[in-house]
Amino acid sequence: MRTAVAAAVCAVALAARGASAFSSPSAPSFVAPHYRIHGSAPRVPSALYLSVESVEEAMMDAEDRMSKTISSVKSNLQTIRTGRANAAILDRVEVDYYGAMTPLNQMAGISVPSSQQLQVDPYDKSTLADVEKAIIESGLGLTPNNDGNTIRINIPQLTEDRRKELLKQCKAMGEEGKVAVRNVRRDNVDAIKKLEKASSIGKDESLDGLDEIQKLTDTSVKEIDEIVAKKEKEVMTV
Repeated sequence: MRTAVAAAVCAVALAARGASAFSSPSAPSFVAPHYRIHGSAPRVPSALYLSVESVEEAMMDAEDRMSKTISSVKSNLQTIRTGRANAAILDRVEVDYYGAMTPLNQMAGISVPSSQQLQVDPYDKSTLADVEKAIIESGLGLTPNNDGNTIRINIPQLTEDRRKELLKQCKAMGEEGKVAVRNVRRDNVDAIKKLEKASSIGKDESLDGLDEIQKLTDTSVKEIDEIVAKKEKEVMTV
C-alpha cells in the first residue's frame, strides 16, 4: 500500500489575488476508481498580485494567511495514523456515491467505541460495499470488517519501522507549512518595501512594519514546530 501524504509547495493564481498550496512530491496521491484522497493542504492567498495601501493591511494579510497555514498543518497531521483509534484518520477518504466522489465523514457516522477500534455507520446502507472498498484502497493500511450493517475497523499497533516512517511524514508536513509561512513573509515584506519606494510610507514606518512581519513569522514557525513535536510524541507513544 502506498502511503498518501497530502503536502507540496505550489503556487496557483486565483482571481485578483491568487492562491498557494502545498503537497509532498515524494508521496503522490493514490487514486482508485471508487476512491481518492481529497486534500486538505493549505490554500493560502498568494501575493503574486498583492497590493496593500498600508502597513496595517500588510499585517492583516500576513496574520490571516499564516493562521490558515497553521490550521491546515494541524488538519493534515490529524490524518496520520497512530496506534490509537482516531476518527480524523478517515477525513480524507472519499467514496464514489452514485457517481459523485463524497467525503466519507459526510455520508456516514464515525465513532470510536474503544481505543483500538473505529466504527463506520453509513446513512445509506446500500453504500456499505463502496465504503469498505474505499477504506481498503485508502493507503492507510486498515482492514475494515463489514457485517452487513456497519463497518468496524481494528487499529493495529504500529511497528517500529512504521513509526519511523510516520515521523518522517510529520516532519515533512511541518517543513512544508513553514515554507508556506515564509512565503507569506516574503510577499508582505516586498509589499511594504514597494510602499516605501512609492513614498506612501516613511522609512521608519517601513522598518517597523518589517520588524512586525518578522515577529509574526517567528511566532508562526514556532507554533508549527510545537504542533509537529506533539504529533511526533503521539506517534512514538506505545
